[in-house]
Amino acid sequence: MRGYFFKRLMFIPLTLLGVTLIVFGLTRLVPGGPLERVIMEARMGGENDRLNRNSASQAALSEDQLKQLKDYYGLNDVWYVAYYKWLGKVLRGDLGESTRYNEPVWNLIAARLPISAFYGLVTLIITYGLCVPLGVLKAIRHESMLDKSSSAVLLLGYAVPSYVLGSLLVVFLAARTGWFPASGFVSSDFAEMSMWGKAVDLMWHSFLPLVCYLLGSFAFLTFVVKNSTIETLAADYMRTATAKGLPSRKALFRHGLRNSLIPLATNFGQNLTLFISGSFFIETLFDIDGFGLLGYTATVERDYPVVMGILLIGALLLLIGNIISDLLVVMVDPRVRFEEGKTNA
Repeated sequence: MRGYFFKRLMFIPLTLLGVTLIVFGLTRLVPGGPLERVIMEARMGGENDRLNRNSASQAALSEDQLKQLKDYYGLNDVWYVAYYKWLGKVLRGDLGESTRYNEPVWNLIAARLPISAFYGLVTLIITYGLCVPLGVLKAIRHESMLDKSSSAVLLLGYAVPSYVLGSLLVVFLAARTGWFPASGFVSSDFAEMSMWGKAVDLMWHSFLPLVCYLLGSFAFLTFVVKNSTIETLAADYMRTATAKGLPSRKALFRHGLRNSLIPLATNFGQNLTLFISGSFFIETLFDIDGFGLLGYTATVERDYPVVMGILLIGALLLLIGNIISDLLVVMVDPRVRFEEGKTNA
């Protein structure tokens, strides 16, 4: 089994190489880019300056200026040569410089990573802390009024897109009533607050975004736990335990709960990307300057160094998360063994 996980770790660099190579090539094929943005900004500046007779000549860029810009952005090289140069910088710990903000990509990511990591960690704790007991309770009381009513609420929440709910929350609970802030991660005077004041302010700003974060995954994970628990209760070893006089609930918590958590262990590692990816829609809607909003802005502005940096980190976390999922499956179900590329259970 150690050999299996060692092979998985060895395949991470090759997978990252393939993913980044494909995406880097696509960035050279899609229309638009940093050079086009500079030309457009120059033209817009010339159109706005109508009082200046020489505005048209100022807006135009000479051939030398275009060549300098292409050299600066590395657009004179063939795409695979440019990728080779970018990969060399990455291996030295340099993700390049943003073409939009003119700052190192690492600095942009480091400034926004804690914000998205906060939302990701809190969402993960709340989701698993509530979904597991609720799913087990729904399985024990299957077809009861509690099960039916909670299923109706969960399905209703699952059917509503998070950005639609977020828009309604901003309009009715923030803009009209003022109960919650409409935007931002913390208040402008956050640094001057006491420790308790900072905690309250952070929770006050985080409440509405967290509701949107929890909306989609909460219902899905709850039904996963419920269905898995129902299958466990119907297993032969559970019927044998109850036939010997062990109460069904004690049999579930002693013998069946670990098997019920296998589907959660399988998907847990994939949620690792939530720590940094955030949500483009939610962070944009609530104007939270996190990792998701940075990725959205970089994509719209064709800021390819930032796009490649976010892709690299996201892909790395996803690959590591898949390995963590396999480890959790082995911990939850000792019958599972990974050997020579196959799974034995």
